[in-house]
Amino acid sequence: QVQLVESGGGLVQPGGSLRLSCAASVVTATMSWWRQAPGKEREYVAIITTASGFTRYADSVKGRFIISRDGAENTVYLQMNSLKPEDTAAYYCKVAVGGRVYWGQGTQVTVSS
Repeated sequence: QVQLVESGGGLVQPGGSLRLSCAASVVTATMSWWRQAPGKEREYVAIITTASGFTRYADSVKGRFIISRDGAENTVYLQMNSLKPEDTAAYYCKVAVGGRVYWGQGTQVTVSS
């Protein structure tokens, strides 16, 4: 059973920063972050290849968010800068292992003054 443990969410003012973490119980080829706002579908945010560190971002967060990983700890991070109210959502870590997809429990990020 693959386990993903997320942390780092919270309430922040517009323009502020937060750092999310996701620790996986196994080594995976890629790790990604997704988010889901109330009443909306879950959307892709960023992905990283754990071996090479190759990254890709959704256009909505490009230039503001940075995804990184600590390979030794099977942990992926999402540094979120210049946060906007529209970034408010539950953020989820996702991995695929053995043809199955696993999601973390989610961590809430609220951007509000």
